[in-house]
Amino acid sequence: MLKKIDASQLKLGMYIHDLSCDWMTHPFVRNRFLLTTDDEIRRILDAGIHDVVIDSSRGLDVQDAPTLVEAQARTEAELAQLAAAPVRVARTGMGEELQRAKQIRSQAAGLVRNVMQDARLGKAIELDQISPMVENITESILRNPGALMSLLRIKNADDYTFLHSVSVCTLLVAFSRSRNLDGETTYQAGLGGLLHDTGKAMVPDHILNKPGRLTEEEFNIIKRHPQDGYDFLIKTPGIGPIPLDITLHHHERRDGSGYPGKQGQDQISELAQMAAIVDVYDAITADRCYHKGMSAAEALRKIYEWSKFHFNPLYVQEFMRCVGIYPVGTMVMLQSGRLGVVTEAHPTNLLSPKVNVFFSSKNNSYIRPEMVDLSRPVGFGGGDKIVSHESPLKWKLDPMQFISLA
Repeated sequence: MLKKIDASQLKLGMYIHDLSCDWMTHPFVRNRFLLTTDDEIRRILDAGIHDVVIDSSRGLDVQDAPTLVEAQARTEAELAQLAAAPVRVARTGMGEELQRAKQIRSQAAGLVRNVMQDARLGKAIELDQISPMVENITESILRNPGALMSLLRIKNADDYTFLHSVSVCTLLVAFSRSRNLDGETTYQAGLGGLLHDTGKAMVPDHILNKPGRLTEEEFNIIKRHPQDGYDFLIKTPGIGPIPLDITLHHHERRDGSGYPGKQGQDQISELAQMAAIVDVYDAITADRCYHKGMSAAEALRKIYEWSKFHFNPLYVQEFMRCVGIYPVGTMVMLQSGRLGVVTEAHPTNLLSPKVNVFFSSKNNSYIRPEMVDLSRPVGFGGGDKIVSHESPLKWKLDPMQFISLA
């Protein structure tokens, strides 16, 4: 039986099923293993891991611990309480904005690639070449935040590093807007998102693109990138304190388990904490050659659970309201057995977005696409509800080809 326990309850002989942390930070080659040494327990605690999932059928048990199903049900109940909150409504249709967003995505990835190449060569960054792109991203978010954010969830191995920076910029702009930060602060946050991983230009390619989990020595090299990026960017004429702060501190955690400074909750700025949430969200939803990305909906639930220790819980809740509990582009199963793609959040209920249904799970066949507004009753374009988020790979479907029909 799978159970969720506090890491302080770990004992030799327990079988670890899930370390309940983002895969980038845990110190083990495998995700599932039998605890056989005290050093393994120490490394789990030192990594800032607070909750773990054990398999009592393969190792020692904790009798009064909740099952994983019970723990997940508790999380879902808490998320349901968060769902009734106002969100910003798109001003431009999804199909219309997608065309502009595709161009922005391509141009921004190329820009970040050039910035990384210049950084590796020690060439100074010219902000006047970067600022227009941040402004273009901001304008796209204002028109329809779902368009660019849904496109940026698709990354391939060759351009992952560059598109990740574009994603963090985009998500930080949307997050700042949803929290009603002023225009200049939002711009500076977006600039910080676009430049936050500049220090990775100093990481050797064989480590940065390694098709497998990093060794401890390699991970220590990776952990230098926030400081390396800060040291490089501080020489840039006109760079402000916000991009520098985001670059240096986006891997810090409120419990002091982050890097490079192991700062605690009172030492990490508001925008650096926001950037940390955005950075992890985008990273764990991306497919890598050594890691299968989570769905956006699953990633949000994980980050919500981790917010007890690693992130500001209020910021996490606000981020979830910003992107939606079922973000645009998420494939979902409805109670009727139809599969669809989320195209727009509801302005007051995040559990009732608009969904473009296009596939019948009962007949295992495509159906005529139909827009369903889950906030409406039967006969008025609604009358259905989401029962789960689904993996497009599991169904061998491409939901993004139906999002442009919205």
